Amino acid sequence: MKKNILLISILVISEMTFGQLMKKEGISIPAASKKPHPLTIHGHTRTDNYYWINERESPEVLDYLNSENNYLSKVMAPVKPFEDRLFEEMKGRIKEADQSVPYKDGQYYYYSRFIQGGEYPVYCRKKGSLEGAEEILLDGNKLAEGQSYFNIGGFEISDNEQIMAFGIDTISRRNYTLRFKDLKTGKLLDDVIELTEGGNYAWGADNKTIFYVTRDQQTLLGDKVYRHILGTDVKRDELVYEEKDNQYYMGIYRTKSKKYISIYSGQNGVATEFFLLEASNPSGKFESFLPRKKGHEYFIDHYQDKFYVRTNLDNAVNFKLMEVKEGKTADLTAWKEVIPHRPEVLLEGIEVFKNHMVVQERKEGLINLKIINQSTKNEYFLDFGEPAYDAYIGTNPEFDTQTLRFGYNSMTTPSSTFDYNMDTKSKVLMKEQEILGGFDKNNYKTERIFVTARDGAKVPVSIVYHKDTKIDGTAPLLQYAYGSYGASMDASFSSNRLSLLNRGFVYALCHIRGGQEMGRNWYDDGKMFKKKNTFNDFADCSKFLISHHFAHKEKLFAMGGSAGGLLMGAVINQAPELYKGVVAAVPFVDVVTTMLDETIPLTTGEFEEWGNPKNKDSYDYMLSYSPYDNVEAKSYPNMLVTTGLHDSQVQYWEPAKWVLKLREMKKDNNLLLMHTNMTAGHGGASGRFSQLREIAMEYVFLLDLAGIKQ
Repeated sequence: MKKNILLISILVISEMTFGQLMKKEGISIPAASKKPHPLTIHGHTRTDNYYWINERESPEVLDYLNSENNYLSKVMAPVKPFEDRLFEEMKGRIKEADQSVPYKDGQYYYYSRFIQGGEYPVYCRKKGSLEGAEEILLDGNKLAEGQSYFNIGGFEISDNEQIMAFGIDTISRRNYTLRFKDLKTGKLLDDVIELTEGGNYAWGADNKTIFYVTRDQQTLLGDKVYRHILGTDVKRDELVYEEKDNQYYMGIYRTKSKKYISIYSGQNGVATEFFLLEASNPSGKFESFLPRKKGHEYFIDHYQDKFYVRTNLDNAVNFKLMEVKEGKTADLTAWKEVIPHRPEVLLEGIEVFKNHMVVQERKEGLINLKIINQSTKNEYFLDFGEPAYDAYIGTNPEFDTQTLRFGYNSMTTPSSTFDYNMDTKSKVLMKEQEILGGFDKNNYKTERIFVTARDGAKVPVSIVYHKDTKIDGTAPLLQYAYGSYGASMDASFSSNRLSLLNRGFVYALCHIRGGQEMGRNWYDDGKMFKKKNTFNDFADCSKFLISHHFAHKEKLFAMGGSAGGLLMGAVINQAPELYKGVVAAVPFVDVVTTMLDETIPLTTGEFEEWGNPKNKDSYDYMLSYSPYDNVEAKSYPNMLVTTGLHDSQVQYWEPAKWVLKLREMKKDNNLLLMHTNMTAGHGGASGRFSQLREIAMEYVFLLDLAGIKQ
């Protein structure tokens, strides 16, 4: 009899919404002290009651964040079994013991693999052929032992293939410790370099000199390049370049030709500059390729005795391709046009081989790969055959080869790796991501539509759903977008998303302005004083999806992260009635306060994206949409907000303050939940399975609100 009573109780609870359960159980909502803090500029004062939450080490702050986590756990307790099932379901689609497609570099084939139950990759290589003995370079699982967070920030192999340089972050602030491994003995060298920019390492050709980038610990921007000689005192490393303009992002790499070490410094919409040093002369001085000039952005690739330059010179907003001989790079009259500027085509990048060039372009939101024969100049495009997809140039370290490695996937096709013979046009599928659990891509449909925004802009939308889901206005729909920094969101595959599609959800990816899907103008029309186009596009897509029966009018959900979290905040201020629920991940919502504080990491590098609020016109415009500043006394959707205590890109206090202000002002009984990962940063949990825990939490939040209980 007791078992039956328990079963009935569980069934009753499972039928309740979160809100009903809160009333029944009397779960108390977290609160925090209000400590008014005036912020005055341009003769205007804002009062921030929660400014004090930016004290990361404060016990009061930590207590508040933990109280939010406890509150979330209590509210979501009834659906915890469902959340656990979702986790196991998503985990069950992953082939746990898996391996990447090897690529050849020098004498070795490099690849990574996962072991059964392993959270982190194991990096390996084989000499000569794939039948050779495996050499384990780094075992992420062993290195991560005892760490709550772990990430390997890239590695570089010396020219003699005997020394490996690699970076490790165990905090999630993207400060990587640079270590070196002797691949002959398997031992770590004594050289240890702290606070480096992950992946920004370049070897000299002498196998003992390495260049690395360090980060300013206030701005967390890479700002200095040092030269280190193995076996010497790190404290005596020579500073070879310093970027003194904190509006620029910086990196370092070795060109594919191996001839040059290249320092890159630049910012979208501002300018770029490259500095070169021949790798065979690692003790030499870096020289500017072409001095920076405001408004000129360029990118370089070395080929034989010349450089290819992707440039926006002469109003080539979508970029054109030029070439110039070595030694003539600073003379613009010596530059010759290879591919002209085209208003309808964005030139995204190139890959250079001995006999071919591969050009990655974007037209009407879709990526095209064009093959050009270096000798005959004959050219053709690869055909991908789906209405919406994601394609990209893969890892191609070899120069003298006819084989192009490229990647492809779509909303219905798992990630696939191809080797393509550029002479014979033959294609070999090297690997398609294996989705366990009976996945059949024929069970899903994908569409690509265009939505006319309020100002007439045609916004592409990529849609996927299960073939049994009726597009008649009855289905729940999850709408996603980003819309910032010129980052293009492509119609890619997600095995996790199947957990929504299989339960009747439609998924819509909106390629709104602020991205670069439709060319550079698409980006320019969604930044600075045109930023509101991003928010309007998203809301207009929402209305279209409802009116054209892709979504039930009371079951439309929205999701976005980081700058996409800003999008969520702006949209729910503009049109909260459209959405049943919203997931805002690591949301950038306190725009004005953050952009006024140049001590906050990454602020100065963002002025060309959002504006500098020290200028009154920028201040007024940013203030008009900043989500935190525009919270009103009205009804808002159900919301789940996530953040990470160690986030270096969007500080945890932005979402925390936003949640508190929403709680204070909103006039509804809808859910408002916040989860802080106390051991991670911007990207959330680091392990491949622990990441799924966070996704399962987000999905069960959406599914329960949609009335889907299993």
